Amino acid sequence: MPSHAASLLALLCLPLAATAQDPDRGRMLYDTYCGECHYARVHERPRASSAVKNLAELRDMVASRAALTKYRFSLDDKEEVVQYLNSSYYRFPK
Repeated sequence: MPSHAASLLALLCLPLAATAQDPDRGRMLYDTYCGECHYARVHERPRASSAVKNLAELRDMVASRAALTKYRFSLDDKEEVVQYLNSSYYRFPK
């Protein structure tokens, strides 16, 4: 029975591993698909003049802009872009 329980535990952990975010992949996605319309300096605006005030707004902005690209972003893709932008520019608490 213990090996069966360990197998079940391993299966339950698979979705968690699959949803781990990769900011490096987020940067690649951003550079490849988002850079066509704007450049990274747009994220360096003073916070007072930024359209993005928190992590939820960053997620909303990435989702709305992702829909305008040629690439079909998955939920994980969008979250990886969010994590890249947040760790590189915004630094909102998680």
